[in-house]
Amino acid sequence: MQRRISREVKIGSVPIGGGNPIVIQSMTNTDTRNIKATLEQIAALAKAGCEVVRVAVLNQEAADALKTICVQSPLPVVADIHFDYKLALKAVENGVHGLRINPGNIGERWKVREVVKAVKEKKIPIRIGVNAGSLEKDLLEKYHGPTADGMVESVLRHVRILEEEGYQQIKLSLKASNVPIMLEAYRKIADLVDYPLHLGVTEAGTLKSGVVKSAIGIGTLLAEGIGDTIRVSLTSDPVEEIPLALNILRVLGLRQDGFELISCPTCGRTQVNLIQLAEEVERNLEKLPVPKKKITVAVMGCPVNGPGEAREADFGIAGGKGNGLLFRKGEVVARLPEHELLPALMEMIKDHIKSDN
Repeated sequence: MQRRISREVKIGSVPIGGGNPIVIQSMTNTDTRNIKATLEQIAALAKAGCEVVRVAVLNQEAADALKTICVQSPLPVVADIHFDYKLALKAVENGVHGLRINPGNIGERWKVREVVKAVKEKKIPIRIGVNAGSLEKDLLEKYHGPTADGMVESVLRHVRILEEEGYQQIKLSLKASNVPIMLEAYRKIADLVDYPLHLGVTEAGTLKSGVVKSAIGIGTLLAEGIGDTIRVSLTSDPVEEIPLALNILRVLGLRQDGFELISCPTCGRTQVNLIQLAEEVERNLEKLPVPKKKITVAVMGCPVNGPGEAREADFGIAGGKGNGLLFRKGEVVARLPEHELLPALMEMIKDHIKSDN
């Protein structure tokens, strides 16, 4: 797919935009003042595959905690700040790698200049984030409620403030819980500016409902070449967001690492316990080191489509009556009883990963 051309900014050592790989972000849900808990969650996010983390900075104590957090964090840290320019200045002083703050909400222009001066010295990008649920009152009245046009006008207001102050190390996000509005807003802004775009469906919901909204919203835009960094926002442990974000990228061919599991939906022809087998394969794959080159694993339940799909995969199982075929790179390796399929498959995959490393 052809990606939208955007300018590059850097959050710490992580490049965003400019044709670089799509970056996965998340946000801690700990009290930032609790340094130990926040660092533990950041470490868990990093282990899961997160590449940039955002933390809420609600007050001076949280801003002070950033000094330790930024030094010890395995990921670049973005400070999420609303309204108070002093917190932004303290966050920059204490080593954050990015700010999420809307300049139009800071107040007088001199306060904006103070923040711009601080980030310029350290080359720290600012993300301007507009949400449909918190649009300015005049825009809600003008557009008769939250709309994509209102979101675009809002974000451009903030952009102009920074541009007038000579600052263009900017990222943009235009999030909505309504997926069609979110899609329209990102498509419109993508045609108007070349700043990198951070994609997300805000307030997407729980792990169950939020997956669908995020996959459709984020995935649609990425498939159109729009987007430079993503977050799957869920009402859940933020660590749960990362595998979902990775899967979106892998399905679209934007990541060529990890595992891709192919399994059939089952039908009356299935003669092995395919549901249990597929779930066990998935759980076992999650425990393995992430391969640098994508490995496709097929778990198929009958002789109609099974052998063909399994042969196309790097490794695969095609079930039969109480037994199944084990495939590797299109070749049948063995016919095994059902209870031996999983251990044999996993052993073969582990050996492959070891040999590749």
